[in-house]
Amino acid sequence: MDFLLSQNNLYILIIALVSGGMLLWPNLRKSHGSSGVSVPEAVQLANQKQAVFIDVRSAEQFKTGSIPQARNLPAADIQEKLASLPKNKPIIVVCDQGRDSARVAATLRKQGMADVFSLDGGVRNWASGGLPLSKKA
Repeated sequence: MDFLLSQNNLYILIIALVSGGMLLWPNLRKSHGSSGVSVPEAVQLANQKQAVFIDVRSAEQFKTGSIPQARNLPAADIQEKLASLPKNKPIIVVCDQGRDSARVAATLRKQGMADVFSLDGGVRNWASGGLPLSKKA
């Protein structure tokens, strides 16, 4: 027991515990209801389950570059257009950095939609992953 309580070893123990916590944090966050998906997970959902991308940015931002096949539905209009969203396919909500999409995804889940996800990092993360963006005229 003296080994653990000596000054130098105590620092090592604290560093090990903090490092372990930091490694476990992403998994703990996902298990507590967070529905964010990474870019590779989003691509996999789109390819395997025909997930639909809903871009909740403004029309002006959408035109500057969006995920191919994404549908623009500004966050302000989401309640009005709720009935037009597909019920039988997963939905991946996208915004610029991931904050607005997480909020909209939570709103959609509260409205009873089951397979709703938010793209972690948004369109910026998509582009930094080397995936294409389409520009609308």
